[in-house]
Amino acid sequence: MARILILGGAGFIGYHLGQRVSQEPGHSVTLVDDLSRGRMDPDLAALLSRRAIHLVRADLTDPGAFADLPRQWDQVYMLAAVVGVRNAVGDPARVIRVNTLVTLNLLEWLPPATGVVFFASTSETYAGGMSLGQLPVPTPETVPLSVAEIRNPRFAYAASKILGEAATIHYGAAKGLRFVIGRLHNVYGPRMGTDHVIPELCLRALDREDPFRVYGPEQRRAFCHVTDAVEAILRLTGTEGAWGEIVNIGNDAEETPVGDLLGLILRAADFSPRILSLPAPEGSVARRCPDLSKLRRLTGFTPKISLDAGVSETFEWYRAWRNREGVGRTP
Repeated sequence: MARILILGGAGFIGYHLGQRVSQEPGHSVTLVDDLSRGRMDPDLAALLSRRAIHLVRADLTDPGAFADLPRQWDQVYMLAAVVGVRNAVGDPARVIRVNTLVTLNLLEWLPPATGVVFFASTSETYAGGMSLGQLPVPTPETVPLSVAEIRNPRFAYAASKILGEAATIHYGAAKGLRFVIGRLHNVYGPRMGTDHVIPELCLRALDREDPFRVYGPEQRRAFCHVTDAVEAILRLTGTEGAWGEIVNIGNDAEETPVGDLLGLILRAADFSPRILSLPAPEGSVARRCPDLSKLRRLTGFTPKISLDAGVSETFEWYRAWRNREGVGRTP
């Protein structure tokens, strides 16, 4: 029986990962979350109704929160973090505090005999070098990470994840931990909150905004459906050759302008508004696409869900969520 611990298990990727692994026969899954971002909604309640999975509510910035958890795990997934541009811009100190403390507390607590630890990093670690025009696209894991402007509040999130990577590597070496670091690139899908580009566009399409604002329509992103991201995470964790490595996770098959992404969403919404093109948000990079050569070599992973199909599914989820929750118009 595999004993699995998912920190941040009520959040977006944590929920989908928990849903996937709890379907495997013989697995015992513990989700830990303070529910500050994830919520006890019908989806999470349905997941927790399964016999093989349960939730521990805890604030992981407190080292004492780990005291009541068992210490022996076959797989540990470190997904707990404050994410999103609004959080980084609105309260960068909180982003740094929470993301750093949770990671350090986990690494201090883990015994050397732990199974495999997966640390969720981000494509934002490349943002500094990308904004300086120093990095290739698609971007491999071997490029140097740099700081374009340390005062930029958006850098708070990238800084917390760069520190998390360093802590995982060096604690891992000191304690003999097996680990994988995954740099996640623009993962999207149902139940991802409202602060990211795809759900925001979906909700404004449901609001029938006209003229419809689109910021930086020329910018290009490579979006990865959460089902594909979870598959890549599990393959890396289960591949001995990936232990100790930093690996990009994403979908490099459909690097897409934001304007074209909006077209997919408007088609799903059966809505044809006037389009108001506006400048991209300050500090956002022009292109982002991962080089997945390493992921493919290690695991044979190939993304399966097209952007068209994934966006359509995500839009329908947000339509149902809006109807179910009775949520008002998006600001």
